[in-house]
Amino acid sequence: MITKRLFASKMPGRFEGKVAIITGSSNGIGRETALLFAKEGAQVTVTGRNLERLEKSRQALLDAGIPESNFLIVSADITTGSGQDKLIGETLEKFGKLNILVNNAGASIKDPENKTGISQGLDVYEQTMKINVESVIGLTQKTRPHLAKTKGDIVNVSSIVAVKAGWSLLAYYPMAKAALDQYTRSAAIDLISEGIRVNTVNPGIVQTGFHESEFGWSAEEAKKFYDDMGANRSSIPVGFAGRPEHIAKTIAFLADRDSSEYIIGQNIVVDGGTTLVLGIHANVLNSLSNSSFKK
Repeated sequence: MITKRLFASKMPGRFEGKVAIITGSSNGIGRETALLFAKEGAQVTVTGRNLERLEKSRQALLDAGIPESNFLIVSADITTGSGQDKLIGETLEKFGKLNILVNNAGASIKDPENKTGISQGLDVYEQTMKINVESVIGLTQKTRPHLAKTKGDIVNVSSIVAVKAGWSLLAYYPMAKAALDQYTRSAAIDLISEGIRVNTVNPGIVQTGFHESEFGWSAEEAKKFYDDMGANRSSIPVGFAGRPEHIAKTIAFLADRDSSEYIIGQNIVVDGGTTLVLGIHANVLNSLSNSSFKK
């Protein structure tokens, strides 16, 4: 039994020998993805703009037993060409190649005048597109020759706000994510002839630092939101809000050629069933739960 356990602990992970860049990995889904990839053998580049959060990601990797030789921390603004060049250049300098690009960085930009919906300023729209779409386009173009050499994989992280339902509170963020989904489909067709696969993950409500950083909520307010939403099965049928590892595992599935080789240009929705429930469904469910129908 002891011999079997020792042997099992030395088995290579599914990303052994591969190099991955994971944008927006200083927190939340990105950090969890970096941890998962590293635990499964990948050499990973962690990147973001917040130095304090980057340090927490570095410590999380060390705490997980990942040697510093297997990861790289790069502070960079990927909405700029120089930031993209720094990220790619330092990765290639340390690891010598690139197999996987995870475009996870994204944000919903708050209007400085607290306007919502289609009243938000055009500057908010431009900033929203820059981080959620333009940065992905730039990184995809610049990593293309390197991923072609390794027959690599790209996984973009979108959102369920990109699907057919309208989202009136923050109109530009859903627009940006819908554009990202379409870009995934177009890029997938263009790049597959070079052996590069492109797919997208569309998360639902996930317990990350998103609401704290984007809306200025306290940790307590965010926890109450996640708890309340999770307890409301007309919002999340599975009965709980998602966790970063749920999304990280799906990203890993799409980045693993052995598991998902025949999946090209697809959107994998990971939302606990949220997009299955229309507004009318929720109202009907609530009405039935308060009626004599179930007696």
